Amino acid sequence: MTPANARPAIDGLTDSAGSITGSGIDSQAGSALVIPKAPGHLECVPYARTTSGIQIYGDAHTWWSQAKNRYATGHAPRVGAVMAVQPYNNSRLGHVATVSRIVDSRTILLSHANWSVPGKIERNVTALDVSPANDWSQVRIWYGPARGLGTTHWPVSGFIYNAKPGTVRDLGSTRLAAAAAPVKMAPLRPVKMAKSASARRSDPIGAIIAGAY
Repeated sequence: MTPANARPAIDGLTDSAGSITGSGIDSQAGSALVIPKAPGHLECVPYARTTSGIQIYGDAHTWWSQAKNRYATGHAPRVGAVMAVQPYNNSRLGHVATVSRIVDSRTILLSHANWSVPGKIERNVTALDVSPANDWSQVRIWYGPARGLGTTHWPVSGFIYNAKPGTVRDLGSTRLAAAAAPVKMAPLRPVKMAKSASARRSDPIGAIIAGAY
């Protein structure tokens, strides 16, 4: 799905709370991540620590650099991973959000805090990859006051996994490499034609199997 076509499709699948609807997905019961109970109002950093188990402290924009040599990182979303959003526009400190479900190659559900409304917790809301290469370097994120995906293309550093460095395969780069590689077609084999019409008449079934009838 190209970003241009993805926008109306995904906007039509989200309800007023930002959850996926109309596709058999229950945003609460269907979530692959169990979201622990937390206070009704929280900053994004402590909430990401609570939901992911990743013990990084400090402003959100420092998480990506802090994760180096401490946690596995990559560019493919995984359930339980933390998406590190870079500072952009009015967001000077960046943002971190936990992936609660993978919907498809362009769509995930996030659980995070302090995004649509200061201090508010939002569970299982939509994020859409709008990067040209489908590498999750740019996303649109559900924005509550607009009751839809925000129009801003937020730059993403990548995903931090709750695992040791080098233990998680980065499926993002693998997928991109596979997509960029030319498709190799098997060489066509010449079909042996029957030597004569009498040969076709004498064994028509064999001729059909051989592709020469």
